[in-house]
Amino acid sequence: MARSKPGKSLPESPQAQQARNLPEECSLLRIFLGEADEYMHRPLYRAIVMKAREHNLAGATVLRGPMGFGRSSHLHNVHILRLSLDLPIIVEIVDAPDKIKAFLPELQKMMRGGLITLERAQIYRYQ
Repeated sequence: MARSKPGKSLPESPQAQQARNLPEECSLLRIFLGEADEYMHRPLYRAIVMKAREHNLAGATVLRGPMGFGRSSHLHNVHILRLSLDLPIIVEIVDAPDKIKAFLPELQKMMRGGLITLERAQIYRYQ
């Protein structure tokens, strides 16, 4: 891996430069799942982020929740005496609506359960 001089960054790939040009109107994709969910023997949240990166989406963030429940109403939480291994996870991905919609079939292949939401998002700043 090449190192850059202090204060200087390496040039970005054309895909990274293109991803930075987000329109003001974007889509926010939210994926709710459990920490124990897997895809091809690895954490599902990790597989989703890596697949989003392969598709050159603008960005993805994984959020881990201390408490939550879903369709089954089973409560997942952290107790002082017991550390849960299946806490709620939310993956958020933001990009242009057409890129998000193109990503949805890939996401469907990866998920057996969980909740996916899609909403409009207005971009104020992306640097």
